[in-house]
Amino acid sequence: MSTSALLDASTTNPSEGGASYSLSNRLLRVLWKFAWITLAAWTPAPLHRYRVAILRLFGADVDWNAHVYSNVKIWLPSHLTMESHACLGPGVNCYCMAPISLGRGAIVSQGTTLCAATHDIRDPDFQLVAKPISVGAGAWVAAEAFVGPGVKIGDRAVVGARAVLCRDAEEEGVYVGNPATLIKKRGGSNCK
Repeated sequence: MSTSALLDASTTNPSEGGASYSLSNRLLRVLWKFAWITLAAWTPAPLHRYRVAILRLFGADVDWNAHVYSNVKIWLPSHLTMESHACLGPGVNCYCMAPISLGRGAIVSQGTTLCAATHDIRDPDFQLVAKPISVGAGAWVAAEAFVGPGVKIGDRAVVGARAVLCRDAEEEGVYVGNPATLIKKRGGSNCK
């Protein structure tokens, strides 16, 4: 069984303290968190390549020219992919229970949450459901936005500050609000 495979909520009963993931997954994440806190969380901002090296040691597929700030939270590095010049800004919460990928030059600004999991509200045991997130090349997710599970953000799209994006964002689209809605295309044409 994979260390990232979800356990069946009907048998593990997470609502009463049971686990959603295997023991090996939980131990790997404890080791990861300890390594990040001791080796990277204290490092100065310019040491992006050093932090990338640590992420790569834990299975992340991160380009050497990506920018990862020291106070990001990454749930499981092996679920993270970042292309050249992609950026996870200060205080980003990368809750990668499922794969999260950032295309070339994609920017995720400070305080943003990328949440690749939810719970099935129709299931009496609230089974955990993990769905990948993709941020396209040249896209920008602005400060303190929330991007939900299964969302694909198109190339060069913009998600405004504090927006809540729970569905796909088309290429070149500008999305704002809660829930985030398309207000215009980056070329300037309004959508309303």
